[in-house]
Amino acid sequence: MSASRVHGPDAPTPSRWNSPHVGAYGASHVSVGPWSLKFLWSLELGVWSFRAVALAVVFALAHPGLAADTWKAGVAKAVITPEKPVWLAGYGSKRAPEGKLHDLWMKALALEDAHGRRAVLVTSDFQGIPKAMCDRTCEKLRRRFGLARDQVMLTYSHNHCGPRLTEDLHDYYPVEAEQEALVDEYTALMEAKIVETVGAALAKLAPASLRIGEGRATFAVNRRNNKEAEMADLLSKGAPLKGPVDHAVPVMTVTASNGRLLAILFGYACHPTTLSFTQWCGDYPGFAQIALEKNHPGAAAMFINTCGGDQNPLPRRRVELCERYGQMLAEGVENALKQMDVGQTLLSGQESRRNGSARQECLAYKPVSPSLRTAFEFAALAYEKVVTREELQAELQHKHAIHARWAARMLKKLDAGEKFAASYPYPVHAWRLGGELLFIGMGGETVVDYALRFKKEFGPGTWVCGYADDLVAYIPSRRVWEEGGYEGGPHLYEYGRPAFRWAGDVEERIVECVRRLVKKIGRASSGEKQ
Repeated sequence: MSASRVHGPDAPTPSRWNSPHVGAYGASHVSVGPWSLKFLWSLELGVWSFRAVALAVVFALAHPGLAADTWKAGVAKAVITPEKPVWLAGYGSKRAPEGKLHDLWMKALALEDAHGRRAVLVTSDFQGIPKAMCDRTCEKLRRRFGLARDQVMLTYSHNHCGPRLTEDLHDYYPVEAEQEALVDEYTALMEAKIVETVGAALAKLAPASLRIGEGRATFAVNRRNNKEAEMADLLSKGAPLKGPVDHAVPVMTVTASNGRLLAILFGYACHPTTLSFTQWCGDYPGFAQIALEKNHPGAAAMFINTCGGDQNPLPRRRVELCERYGQMLAEGVENALKQMDVGQTLLSGQESRRNGSARQECLAYKPVSPSLRTAFEFAALAYEKVVTREELQAELQHKHAIHARWAARMLKKLDAGEKFAASYPYPVHAWRLGGELLFIGMGGETVVDYALRFKKEFGPGTWVCGYADDLVAYIPSRRVWEEGGYEGGPHLYEYGRPAFRWAGDVEERIVECVRRLVKKIGRASSGEKQ
């Protein structure tokens, strides 16, 4: 029962004045005219109003979790465009910056449910966040704000026109002392910036409402099954493309109690690799966020990369294509917002004349009840085989510089007495928002099979997000692992791991972990009891 419902059980009515006694004096001692009746009636109402307020305050203090049956939300954002010449991340080469198309951003959404439970989601235009940076930042957030690891999710779009960070794809780049110092300096600034931005979002916590919906965008292509060089011809012929994709655009809005739109959180499964030049840019997610924030002044558009490890925007490599994909994604979000508005009208009972299928579709775009549960775990992902000293020494002579740099760094670790672990601590999150939204967050470059599997298993309202906390490596499904190739084959060295390949049970281990966490937060998979 909320405090607003606590009122005195026997509120006064005019009939009380028919009593033979009025106030402290008998009626026979006081002449009560019409004006006096009004005055005494107002006085009595004032006394009862005071009593009701006092009871409400006492109740709220005794039951703080029941004081307000609503979400609280806070949003903050910060520019993260480097001011010094940190190289651009990705593509395995030295890429010094040469200007910018637009700024890069970090954005934080803080949520608090009706019982005071909190969670913070950070989105960013980083190519990836390395484990050490994530761990340090989460520890700072714990000390500063009391946020446990399960309450914080740090995501990155995997944008390849964003900056390098320390230990992210470390062996991808030539080693230059001046550049290493710049990257270390920038990384430290970004750790502080995350803490600052999260703090700003928490400071803005205020009553809000959440709604979820889903749009669609179709530019993502399964790059394992469709050759980039053939895409223009395939599209011109209208030929069907091959391989699994996830063209859903999940959307969540955050609206203040005064009706002002605070944030639009949305996702898509696709690599932000339309561009490969040397200007700062958020790629297609950046252009989508710019378009949405232009359409909704004052709102923060926040992008998450769902499971796009094996998905590319094709064709690509031109700015006009990047802008077009961003606009397509923004239109998918806008279409969802329109349907959410219709769904809200239906829920409020203001429109009843719709056919059954349309009504059912619109009601899928619904508010999220103010209840939050979060869980987190490191799943141990086993390597197929830990690399040996002999194998590393042979790699020193490899024709590709990345192999040689990786081997030299691994040998230094062995020389220092380090023993390589047989598995990697893989971060997995599960957040339940009300009974309407299940948010699964996983580290690394998860392939699309994970999104398709978990959405089928856990049903409508399931969001599956890769690229969270730690850019571990490519995370193949069993199908992709068996097929091999870039995402499933022996390429873990690119991410600095002490092995070439994951063990074949990588998907099984992740699925078991996700199921444990989802069960822990109170939402069962199909076939399981709640």
